[in-house]
Amino acid sequence: MLELFHTLARYNRWMNDNLYEVCGTMPDELRREDRGAFFRSVHGTLNHLLLADRVWLGRFTQTPFVVQSLSQELYADWDELRAQRVATDEAVDVWLAALCEDDLRKVFEYTSIVNPQSRQLELWKAMLHFFNHQTHHRGQLTTLMNQLGYDSGVTDLLLLPGVQSSPD
Repeated sequence: MLELFHTLARYNRWMNDNLYEVCGTMPDELRREDRGAFFRSVHGTLNHLLLADRVWLGRFTQTPFVVQSLSQELYADWDELRAQRVATDEAVDVWLAALCEDDLRKVFEYTSIVNPQSRQLELWKAMLHFFNHQTHHRGQLTTLMNQLGYDSGVTDLLLLPGVQSSPD
């Protein structure tokens, strides 16, 4: 199961790199334009993804990342947002590298932001949510990009470099 999570982390980084590359070609006003999405804009959606990843990573590493809301803007500056995305993806890799299979079945406890109560589940379930959440919002992001005339490129996990075996 640990191999699965390493693959999902690689996919996460690959997608973030690709999407930030394309979004970096957009004028800032376009990235920030309210398109009626859950987090309003391309910038807002990217910001939420970073914020949620940091909240979950803080929970996983027992170094809380405190936020005021799930739509709080962490970085208004595009270059800073992008740099912090890269740094967070690296931090996810470092955290994952320290885990072993037995860790995945340990009880994980956290307090929800939406409904502040303590919750408990096996760590692997929280990790699966962590990566699924990213995919969910990146789907929204690629829709926004398409509406704005920007091609998000390939998004299939099966096309992540190294996933498919090459014929001998």
